[in-house]
Amino acid sequence: MVNAYLFMAPQSHLLVAPSGITSLLLIVAFLVILSVLVIALSLYRKIMNTQKLARQTALKKNHPDLKEYINTLNSNQIEVFLNYLGNKDEEKSKINKTGILGLTAFLFLMFSGEQSFSQTTASTGGIWTEGGIIITLVLLLIPVIVGIWLMISKTNNLFKQYQLKQASEDADELIDIIDNEDKDELKKSLKKRQEALDYKLSHRELSGNITAEDTKGLLQQVDIEADLPVVSLKKRAIKRPPIDPALAKLILWFIGTAAFWLIFGTTVGEYLGIKFVAPDVDQLSFLSFGRLRPVHTNAVFWGWASLGMLGLGYYVVPRVSNAPLKSIKMGWYTLILINITVVLGTICLMSGINNGGGEYREYIWPVMLMFGIGLILTLINFIGTIAQRTTKEIYISNWYIVASVIFAIVISFVAYIPTWQDGLGETIIQGYYMHQGVGMWFMLFMLGVVYYFLPQQLNKPIYSYSLGILAFWTQILFYTVIGTHHFVFSSIPWWLQTTAIVGSMGMVIPVAAGTTNFLLTFKGSWYKIPSSYTLPFFIIGIIFYFTGSLQGTAEAFRSTNLIWHFTDFTVAHSHLTMYGIICFFLWAGIYAVVPRLTGKEAPQITVGAHFWLALIGLLIYTVPLMYGSTLRGMMWVDKKPFIDTVVFMAPYWLWRAIGGSLMWLSHIFFAYNFYKMLTGTTTINASEVAIQKLNENTAHSENSL
Repeated sequence: MVNAYLFMAPQSHLLVAPSGITSLLLIVAFLVILSVLVIALSLYRKIMNTQKLARQTALKKNHPDLKEYINTLNSNQIEVFLNYLGNKDEEKSKINKTGILGLTAFLFLMFSGEQSFSQTTASTGGIWTEGGIIITLVLLLIPVIVGIWLMISKTNNLFKQYQLKQASEDADELIDIIDNEDKDELKKSLKKRQEALDYKLSHRELSGNITAEDTKGLLQQVDIEADLPVVSLKKRAIKRPPIDPALAKLILWFIGTAAFWLIFGTTVGEYLGIKFVAPDVDQLSFLSFGRLRPVHTNAVFWGWASLGMLGLGYYVVPRVSNAPLKSIKMGWYTLILINITVVLGTICLMSGINNGGGEYREYIWPVMLMFGIGLILTLINFIGTIAQRTTKEIYISNWYIVASVIFAIVISFVAYIPTWQDGLGETIIQGYYMHQGVGMWFMLFMLGVVYYFLPQQLNKPIYSYSLGILAFWTQILFYTVIGTHHFVFSSIPWWLQTTAIVGSMGMVIPVAAGTTNFLLTFKGSWYKIPSSYTLPFFIIGIIFYFTGSLQGTAEAFRSTNLIWHFTDFTVAHSHLTMYGIICFFLWAGIYAVVPRLTGKEAPQITVGAHFWLALIGLLIYTVPLMYGSTLRGMMWVDKKPFIDTVVFMAPYWLWRAIGGSLMWLSHIFFAYNFYKMLTGTTTINASEVAIQKLNENTAHSENSL
């Protein structure tokens, strides 16, 4: 901290606003330049439209074909012309001036490519509190704004007059053509065009009088009326070849227990968010913020995210290996060990028994040892399954998944071995463990899951296998060295801090490669998103994968770290990544796999409620925190009293609690959806009952014989 403040002192002048006169001149210059640009763009657009109109007029004069006009008319306009021709036959008189004006207005509306829009002036606000400066600024801006408005208005009027003149000339020419044309032929052409425009499909063009039949069994879920007419109807999961029921049961237990820990962990998080607004809500030691905060983080890390990922992994690894799982019993051991880890770890933390100040490693080592054993069993299981694969290559999903399990075992071992857990070494190990847990366990594993489920849901291969391999190796290269960027300006060697910053910059490569790969896989299939349960979750996860990861790179620089470190900006960032990326990818995978295991799907409306509450809640949670924390960091740099910054953050913490409440509510919907995917809706199908009775009668007849 001493080094940080020594660094902050000489840098504080960079954040001081320029003098009042300089600021005023800059603002006026900016407004003048902006005004010139607006006028130039407006004139350019008008000139281009005028040239286009002139070219059209010249073309029509060279080719005065009435069919060109007729083909541009709609049915109502044709009716006007027919009425005009009827009146011509009755009156046998030339068109009067009123008719000319009417046709002129009609042609102006038809040929004019420019519409008038009301001009609105952007509201401006001063950044000074002195009344004299504000009044001076207003007095300077009034004539400038009025002059700009008058200039644009006059320019618009000039161009409109020119366009009206051109339209009037076209109208006169059209009237002459109509008067000189054969009226019967003209009426015939107009009526023919009107009949073509008024044609309506009978919806029997392909079948004729034959009743449409689905002889190939291609149509599914045919219904006369949609259940939700204001929402796109989601496509149901296609029945897949059944997997081993024992494996399906194991996967569902992984996901089910993960859903439980999601509800538990985020309920604790919701309570913590309320404590920011009402810190005296309780007086119990085991419900204090210092004890509940690690309960929240560890429950969602090791309970929800880890169990959910492993459940999806136990589905993906055998599928892409085209081989049965090596040992289902070993999978059950993993499930039991990890759940015991979270239960015992939660009890210990609430009782005040913890590993010290290491974030995300508050569980004591005997508890975390069971988690490590579970990971070792999983690694043996996955490698054994891949070893007996029937495909020649190892699909990229297995690269990511197996590598993530290996890294999780390594970082757990490194974090809990006491050899280097004293002094500065513990700080360095903490940065390594904390960041590798997020990037090399959660992120790497989930990317492997996405590489399987995203192509499956889009029914097309991944865009580029090479981009996936590039992202894989560059993530391993750069992510493993960036943990120390959490301790910039500390007593950790400067070169090690710089190495972490460089590694953070290098992370742009795997993030850009992975995002490009995923988005280009969507190419040509964007239309599938509204009719899919899973693709909206995938696309949001991809967006946050790109933005959240690059935000982490931006936070690593010393200039930004100076402002954002020790603020709630890091809290917002961790939720953008762990929630916006990992959770949304997890939900996408769960909504994809569970219906394939159970044959049942969640209600469409509650899946939508889950998605939107989670997304909106996340944005309400993170955006105010990032904004308020940036201002708070700048207040620290300006050496404002610490307590003032605490009071300043109160409204942003309120928004944090509101956003967290929406996120927590979305988890209730998710738990309900998972329950419905397990049990489904009990309905009585007369056809199925009849078939069952026929089978019973057949069996009874065979037995009687």
